[in-house]
Amino acid sequence: MKLNLKRAILAFIWLGLVQKGFAAMSFYQQSVVDIDGKKAALSQYQGKVAVVVNTASQCGFTPQYKDLEALFQKYKDKGLVVLGFPSNDFGGQEPGTDSEVKKFCTMKFKVSFPLFSKNPVKGTEKQEVYKFLTEKSEKNLQGEVGWNFEKFLVNKEGKVVARFKSGVTPLASELETKIEELLK
Repeated sequence: MKLNLKRAILAFIWLGLVQKGFAAMSFYQQSVVDIDGKKAALSQYQGKVAVVVNTASQCGFTPQYKDLEALFQKYKDKGLVVLGFPSNDFGGQEPGTDSEVKKFCTMKFKVSFPLFSKNPVKGTEKQEVYKFLTEKSEKNLQGEVGWNFEKFLVNKEGKVVARFKSGVTPLASELETKIEELLK
């Protein structure tokens, strides 16, 4: 009897440790704050393919907003969502407030895809979403974000399946081909 109790206790402890280590097994199990300051569950996008991108309004890659919106419009009815996460981590290229970022994106690039509150995407202050993307994905996809407009591709189940550096534009054939495969 004591042995069974001991095993049960050890199993309970082990289960707790496993759950702590793997708290977010899916990208879609996380919550964030949107660009308007409201809490948003990423579970609302489960079942969709997501392009997750860190953005900035004063970067050489900022014109990619236009192609991100075009990509979103092209595939949104087939199950794609683009999720933009503004960050000021690289050269102070996103100095504005959330409301300024939203205004810039909607006025200049007619962005209609979801945007979230500006937060770090690298370093010790990195937001949880980016911890998941850069630390809990497959080993070959891990590592700090290198610059603004780096893109992560997340499948319908919430697994990170590809990563594209800033220089790969949103309408690049290698990115679109992978998106089309995942949308099937």
